[in-house]
Amino acid sequence: MSMSMTFGIVITPRTGAECARVAQTAEQQGYRTILLPDTLNTPPPFPTLAAAAAVTTTVRLRPSVLAAPLRNPAATVRETAALQLLSDGRFELGIGLGRPDASAEAERLGVPWGSAAQRREQLIATVDAVRAQVDPAPPIVVAANGPRMLTVAADFADRVLLAAGPEATEADLAGMVRIVRDNTDREVRFTHQLVGIGAELPFWLSKRLGLTAAGLRAAGSAGVLDSDPAAVAEVLEYRREKYGIDELIVPGELTDAFAPALALFTNLAV
Repeated sequence: MSMSMTFGIVITPRTGAECARVAQTAEQQGYRTILLPDTLNTPPPFPTLAAAAAVTTTVRLRPSVLAAPLRNPAATVRETAALQLLSDGRFELGIGLGRPDASAEAERLGVPWGSAAQRREQLIATVDAVRAQVDPAPPIVVAANGPRMLTVAADFADRVLLAAGPEATEADLAGMVRIVRDNTDREVRFTHQLVGIGAELPFWLSKRLGLTAAGLRAAGSAGVLDSDPAAVAEVLEYRREKYGIDELIVPGELTDAFAPALALFTNLAV
């Protein structure tokens, strides 16, 4: 069976030493991409990714995802150019419209939030500016879930992050992929984020939202995978072949539980 999946890890370090350790460990374990969220409750992605770039050599670096309304295009161009320089071209621009609760963060920063249509326009303007002014231009990964944003992303994204909720089923993912494919003649690849593995869920899902892996599995959640590495490989390879979902993002809290599956992929790739 041909294995061509790649894997990213979401990190939220609290110290410089932790950032260096986690980044180096991720690279050694075989993760292709290190990702940082863009919230006011986590370290800002650009300087943190720069710190990760300084202690790694091959791993890719990506915000997951930059909230377009929180920065004007010129600011994003400047930061992107800096990351491309500091990482020797390993930066990827992950960008989206912002989480639903990010409007409060925009207010704290003193920047306009705007309507959904205005935010889409700002995202497009930001991507256009980055591609025109940053050399080399980074790959563009657009987070999308609704039909309008999926249609917009189909026009220009190199990759689409299927920003589905934790209860999204495989049929939901298939529908999102279909919208993108129906609106472009280009080959666009897809990313999905791991929700849980075995009985393990990230803290924000289990403690803050009160979800359980068993409950999500019973609801048909596509993001909850079996703890058996062989079963994980079978599911991910099927989705890669059928839907073009060839990248899985792993929350940092789940890396220990996911390690056996990652090792299987890494070994098969050698």
